[in-house]
Amino acid sequence: MTQRPDAKLLLSDGGFPTALLDGYGEFRSQRFAHESERYRKLAEQGQVPETLVIACCDSRAAPEIIFNAVPGEIFVVRNVANLVPPYRPDDQYHSTSAALEFAVQSLKVKHIVVLGHGRCGGIAAALNPADEPLSPGDFIGKWMELLGPAAESIAANEWMTVAERQTALEHISIRYSIANLRTFPCVSILEGRQRLSLHGAWFDIADGELWVMNGDSGDFARTPMAPV
Repeated sequence: MTQRPDAKLLLSDGGFPTALLDGYGEFRSQRFAHESERYRKLAEQGQVPETLVIACCDSRAAPEIIFNAVPGEIFVVRNVANLVPPYRPDDQYHSTSAALEFAVQSLKVKHIVVLGHGRCGGIAAALNPADEPLSPGDFIGKWMELLGPAAESIAANEWMTVAERQTALEHISIRYSIANLRTFPCVSILEGRQRLSLHGAWFDIADGELWVMNGDSGDFARTPMAPV
């Protein structure tokens, strides 16, 4: 019989972050203990989320926390600056497009929400391109080129403050991603049949405010908030 290694020995080298292990301990004793039946059903029956959320990978703006979602409720895709690239079927690797395809075609979600947020580092990088890339691959620089024309136009507006430019491009990035979603045939067809709806939202990290985009005008309006 193969003997299982002692977990304490495996973790004794200190390589795995202690904060994560502590967090897991709390999750296991608290949330998992209260929702063990839900997890069991999700494991047996699979996931059936109704909403796909495309969000930024910023550690301060986790959709599951913002929307207080329960396990299995939302399917989340995160990347730098919550961007959706245009539909481009080729032989390259497309992580966001692959996740979108799976959510729409396999999970058959009913809603797609593009969730942006304030003080986004990717947006700041688009407005203020670095003189030198972070690495030879310049992955962030190339990714943020998706917003290049809009960023250049906003950056050139001398009548806007730094904060106004930042927020303006954050809002534009959401509208841009929604426009690109409609370049995917699976999205545009289902939206035309009223079986899929697209939404935009922006989260203010400092105040905890959620602003929802009007689908017709593109304007953002603050949602009513419960008292803190």
